[in-house]
Amino acid sequence: MPLKDKLIKTLGINKGVLALSVARMADAMGNSILFILIPLYVAKLPSNFVDFPVPILVGILISLFGFIAAIFQPVMGALSDKLNMRKKLIQAGLGLIGISTLFFIFADNFIHLLILRTLQGLGVAITIPAVLSLMTLITERSTRGGSMGVYSTFRIIGFAIGPVVGGYLQVHYGFDAAFYLGSGFIILSMLLVQSWVKEVKIETDKEVTRHLKVFDLSLYGDGILTAALATFAMACCFSMVTTLENEFNARLEMTAIGFSIAFSMLMVGRLISQVPLGHFSDKFGRKPFILGGLAIMGLTTIIMGEVQTLTQLIIVRLLQGIAAAGVAAPAFALAADLSKTGGEGRQMSVVTMGFGLGIAVGPLFAGLLTVFFFELPFIVIGIATIIGTWIVYKRMPETVQRESTVFSYGMPPAE
Repeated sequence: MPLKDKLIKTLGINKGVLALSVARMADAMGNSILFILIPLYVAKLPSNFVDFPVPILVGILISLFGFIAAIFQPVMGALSDKLNMRKKLIQAGLGLIGISTLFFIFADNFIHLLILRTLQGLGVAITIPAVLSLMTLITERSTRGGSMGVYSTFRIIGFAIGPVVGGYLQVHYGFDAAFYLGSGFIILSMLLVQSWVKEVKIETDKEVTRHLKVFDLSLYGDGILTAALATFAMACCFSMVTTLENEFNARLEMTAIGFSIAFSMLMVGRLISQVPLGHFSDKFGRKPFILGGLAIMGLTTIIMGEVQTLTQLIIVRLLQGIAAAGVAAPAFALAADLSKTGGEGRQMSVVTMGFGLGIAVGPLFAGLLTVFFFELPFIVIGIATIIGTWIVYKRMPETVQRESTVFSYGMPPAE
């Protein structure tokens, strides 16, 4: 077998996985363009309606998007299971994101931005559970970690490129050009999904579907809940620094360029390790990588509050990126392994909700706790993550069966 074909088979890359991954990259590019634009756009708006400092307004917009996306994902996951039309839901969600991104052109006050960010959060809530439900259906357990690693890597590439492109366009051509391109990327994502992705229908009992519950407790066992806890803790740790940019710049006597380099090291760490660690989780089990990633994430978060130089901050962020790679793809793969037929959307949405809440809660807690002293948020969130690692160790089942392993877990293997 040629090396190329062997690599594709080993990593679980099929046409559907590649299509969803590339589409997710285009979608991420469109969404992440706003990361660099929102603070600048808020600063130029009149304060007729809401008279608060710009950092508070920016924080509200970022947290609102995260909370809306997280809260509505279980509902949209249930809708995905009930309608059994995942591709159409993906297109509907992407369409809502694209339209709301384009309408930033017409926003002339903060209230308009609140409405648009709410619509974007809803669009993400519709899209993500349907995408991961479809990923569950088109991947095999033996290579699912690799498939999720490929999907996550394309997503990270999109998030890395978007802010750079958005910043360049804003400086040279203005806000409107950046908003047009952002919505254009999302339209491209819709075209890719429409052309390359096939709908997958599940044969389920109509009576069961008719009485489907949004929160069916039988679907949320220890494995799903601990996977959600893992993604929540991971996202809390790596997102908290966004609130503390000014404090880091002052403490380390660096500019915004230095902070942006350190910040991007998380993506570099994930890019170089996401696919290999996802693949290794297919061979050696999901749980050891999730546990290792969480432990490293907790320790590096505590250390981050003590860094004294830009070089130290860069190294810590790089380690956090590798740790996040150890958690993300294996956790999503484990949740997919445990999913029940007809419940994929609801089960996967709980894990993505954990991630979304972490993105929203991390910066919020960091801002509140740093008022007392700078190191406090890193200590609190780092220790909480280590406690979470112990909970995952005790309660998370392993879904990859191997004849022998050096690990001994508190929970029996999942069937």
